[in-house]
Amino acid sequence: MSHRSDPPHPDPLPTGERGFPPHTWKRRAVYAAVGAAWMVAAIAGAVVGTFQAFGPPPLGRDLEVSTLVLDRNGKLLRAYLTSDGRWRLPATRDQVDPIYLEALLAYEDKRFFSHRGVDPLALLRAAFQLATHGRIVSGGSTLTMQVARLLEPRQQRSLDAKIRQAVRALELEWKLSKDEILGLYLTLAPYGGNLEGIRAASLAYFGKEPRRLTLGEAALLVALPQSPEYRRPDRFPERARLARDRVLDRIAGHGHFSDAEIAHAKEEQVPTARKTMPLIAPHAADQAVMDTPKEPVLRLTIDAGLQRTLESLARDRAQALGPDMSVAMVVVDNATGEVLARVASPDYFDERRAGQVDLTQAVRSPGSALKPFIYGLGFEDGLIHPESLIEDRPIRYAGYAPENFDLTFQGTVTVRRALQLSLNVPAVAVLDEVGPSRLIARLAQAGASLVLPRREAPGLALGLGGVGVRLTDLTMLYAGLARQGTVAPLVERLGAPQLPPRRLIEPVAAWYVGNVLVGTPPPENAAGGRIAFKTGTSYGYRDAWAIGFDGKRTIGVWTGRPDGAPVAGLMGRVAAAPILFDAFARLGQPLQPLPTAPKGALIATTAKLPPPLQRFAPGESAGEAMAPKVHIVFPPNGASLELAGLEGEKPDPIAIKIAGGTPPLNVLLNGMPLQSKKSARTLFFAPDGPGFVRLTVTDATGAADSVVVRLQ
Repeated sequence: MSHRSDPPHPDPLPTGERGFPPHTWKRRAVYAAVGAAWMVAAIAGAVVGTFQAFGPPPLGRDLEVSTLVLDRNGKLLRAYLTSDGRWRLPATRDQVDPIYLEALLAYEDKRFFSHRGVDPLALLRAAFQLATHGRIVSGGSTLTMQVARLLEPRQQRSLDAKIRQAVRALELEWKLSKDEILGLYLTLAPYGGNLEGIRAASLAYFGKEPRRLTLGEAALLVALPQSPEYRRPDRFPERARLARDRVLDRIAGHGHFSDAEIAHAKEEQVPTARKTMPLIAPHAADQAVMDTPKEPVLRLTIDAGLQRTLESLARDRAQALGPDMSVAMVVVDNATGEVLARVASPDYFDERRAGQVDLTQAVRSPGSALKPFIYGLGFEDGLIHPESLIEDRPIRYAGYAPENFDLTFQGTVTVRRALQLSLNVPAVAVLDEVGPSRLIARLAQAGASLVLPRREAPGLALGLGGVGVRLTDLTMLYAGLARQGTVAPLVERLGAPQLPPRRLIEPVAAWYVGNVLVGTPPPENAAGGRIAFKTGTSYGYRDAWAIGFDGKRTIGVWTGRPDGAPVAGLMGRVAAAPILFDAFARLGQPLQPLPTAPKGALIATTAKLPPPLQRFAPGESAGEAMAPKVHIVFPPNGASLELAGLEGEKPDPIAIKIAGGTPPLNVLLNGMPLQSKKSARTLFFAPDGPGFVRLTVTDATGAADSVVVRLQ
């Protein structure tokens, strides 16, 4: 008989060690017969008059159970406590190992599937044991009676309580099927502390679902509900072991298990501590529960195995990057838009890394990660082709002069090279032609939410990260490139309505972008040419991005500090790209090739392109080209120079060094031309003596620089 509360004394002693004084077997038989007759008669008489007195039976249909969030394959991602703080996970017969069911029925109620709630043979056996032992050895309760007690918990153990259980058991058998009754027991049986039901117990003590149990584990789970607090293995492992072994001894004679199996089960170690409940994709689970709080079971598109793998990767990389760094990742199925994994932080409980903040939904600057869409619109408009030549030279747009990350310029390059090297000036030139407002509108039309700085209109800085975007939206947009220009809205609930795809860019333009990005130089020690990817680094080294796709999946990676503080040297290529490549390597499936070229794609060298596509020619709105500003590098303005030379002779010549500017260069000393070669960058003048001199240089465009130095 199962007991919900602690017994007032240790487990009963073996038969014969306590009870009535010895009697003859004849007298004991009389006691047994009288006791059995009395118990059966009492229950039968009470049943007749109490069906209506007890009111309608509780059937467990309004039972509060833990909300469960499952992955796409039905695996448990996360469970939530009930309102009274219980882990009460619903369970059914097919969710439990048959070994456990065999042990349970053999020990608790071997005629469960043949009786109708009350087992007269069990009652006779209980009465006989009471008469012969002088105490209750077994109470004759069936599993159905135990379910009745669990549905209407009562502290007292009396004949009235037993009669009530019997009545309720008959009612349950009338209203429910055997599998439904068994499911209620599997859900409600107590296992110590706040654990109820076999799933909660198996997860807490063995760290696994009860679908696959050893015989020793099954026997322990059979034994614990009889005295759940007294036998808790995390507090009293020796008591738990003894109780398990008694179960094994009892079921050994039923023929289900061999002596060798029983002996091996007794050698199994009993768990001495509780394990944590599953906590996979906690942010996605929280969001699902928040969106539909009344749903008891939620199924997500996330793959638990992949999610676990990437959570481990995020933890390892965040620790390597620094104590304040975080990592977020999103994996999307290109064809359906289903989210296969979403790592919102490296550790849900890491307060220093703001672990409970969902960084896949944080609005951050993408740096250069929007450039592929700029070029995509340029391809769509027929302004450029991947092999078109484009200038990477200094240029100014109404006071805005973009610079490359390394402050150098490549000169004339192909569009392919410009995108692969993430050159800023060519990207801004193309954006100036297609229009920042049009880019924003197109990305918004595809479903992405971009956030501009307050009171700012879309400008050319947009192409270099002057906008905020979420990792989920950016990953969705890149998946649209893999789908040749149509974006499938992201889906995270399995079975949720699929919204129609949205247009991003034309198929040929999307294919051009993917074809270019697959040639992006990979990070160190990684194989290139297998995935199309782009990195991004936000202004001030606050965010590092890497988003890539193959023919089947798209992965987005973000790393940085959750509080948005700058991190010296944080760059997408160095910090995020290696994580991206490692994530693709851990997908567990071979990479899929990108789609083949769609109809209308032009594959040709620069020389064989139509003349308008051979070189990018900006229209009237393009900025003005500008040479590096002319600048006197030495001597610096305001410097004091000591004159050198022999006493009584003229001082030694002083060097002048000039940078930038468009030749010819003219140098003036105190307003008078200094004779020199017009292209010279280093020249000398002979000072007359101590005093102040002004040096001025002008170039062919009229730009000038001037310094005043003191000679002493």
